[in-house]
Amino acid sequence: MILESVFKLDSRKTTVNREIVGGITTFLAMSYILAVNPGILSAAGLSWGGVFTATALSSCVATLVMAFAANLPVALAPGLGLNAFFTYTVVLGMKCSPSFALTAVFLEGALFIILSLFGIREAIIKSIPVNLRKAVAVGIGLFITLIGLSNAGIIDGDAATPLAFVNLNMEHASAIVALIGLVITIALYTLKVPGSILVGIIITTIIGIPFGVTKIPEGFHPLSAPEKPLLFSFEWKSVLTIKFFIVFFTFLFTDLFDTIGTLLGVAEQANLKDKEGNVVNAKGALMADAVGTVFGACLGTSTVTSFVESSSGVAAGARTGLASVVTALLFLVSLFLSPLFALIPSAATAPALIFVGFLMMRSVMGIDFKDISEGIPSFITIMAMPFAYSISKGISFGIISYVLCKIFARKGKDIPLVTWVLAAIFLFDVIFEAMK
Repeated sequence: MILESVFKLDSRKTTVNREIVGGITTFLAMSYILAVNPGILSAAGLSWGGVFTATALSSCVATLVMAFAANLPVALAPGLGLNAFFTYTVVLGMKCSPSFALTAVFLEGALFIILSLFGIREAIIKSIPVNLRKAVAVGIGLFITLIGLSNAGIIDGDAATPLAFVNLNMEHASAIVALIGLVITIALYTLKVPGSILVGIIITTIIGIPFGVTKIPEGFHPLSAPEKPLLFSFEWKSVLTIKFFIVFFTFLFTDLFDTIGTLLGVAEQANLKDKEGNVVNAKGALMADAVGTVFGACLGTSTVTSFVESSSGVAAGARTGLASVVTALLFLVSLFLSPLFALIPSAATAPALIFVGFLMMRSVMGIDFKDISEGIPSFITIMAMPFAYSISKGISFGIISYVLCKIFARKGKDIPLVTWVLAAIFLFDVIFEAMK
């Protein structure tokens, strides 16, 4: 069987049906990026329709590379946070052109390809201590739970209460629908209904119609023709400036550790690790986001990175790159069915993210909290990701605290050389941010 020989379904104890359901679930959980990314980048002066096309195509290509080069159920797309930095900091804040920012994204991706070929990014992953890897998975679980709660409008805040649950009334219909969807998802999963998370998304979307959360526009038609993307819009004259270096380094740094964190989290959840506890096929996985970033920049979109929403597909049964093929093909189809996918509200995907947060909490049981020099850095990693709203920040603070705790515990000899280097880089970044 061709699929078995390519994706090793039997050895990973999965089936074609599970992979299809997992791939669809991942796509639905992250399909919001098709609307959000064009919305953010259009504020930088780029065409909404052109960015939509670039988002769908770059996501498709990068996810296919992940499927065949790494055989992992991880999907990629232009990353949130990086697109906001592109628009609100580089273009609107620093008064740079979109072409300036796209050039930085392109060169970042090109450098990542070189680093991936020589195994440097893979070495960085291996340098992260075992307990911190488990903490990354837990932190990502809390992080995507917070994303789900926020997207559905379940939580809000003010000066008196920075973070609180909203009142469940019709002013917060989205929150009500999401909580109903969460109950349905829990019930389906507990009853072991196949594809429970995907079924939950579909049912919640339907429930949202009478609540006015799922909005069907007048004259709705599911088909639309894709708009031509912006091709090879680069600005080379500014490459050797200090401003360009700052932008380039920020893209590089954030993308590097967002991707590493996501891979560690998904590998931990799906148990896709080798005998040494490292992510299987990490080199191919890291190549996927590098190729996707270069390809996306050529089409006119921001940095492509691995998505934590891939965890929802893993929770639905995905274990191989076949699920990624399904997700990639759905991104391709979305070029012509954007109005249909736009119907799925965030209230319908939020329950999936919240529930996956629970599933990823299991890794906390493997963390050695009895050893203070391991437990404190793990706690800081877990705590920082949701509250800093950043995977890379969680890893950064975790590595710095790991080195400090080992020094305080007189166990400095246990720290690998690469970990020392990472801690120094992260500390420099913290100081640099403070001096801005």
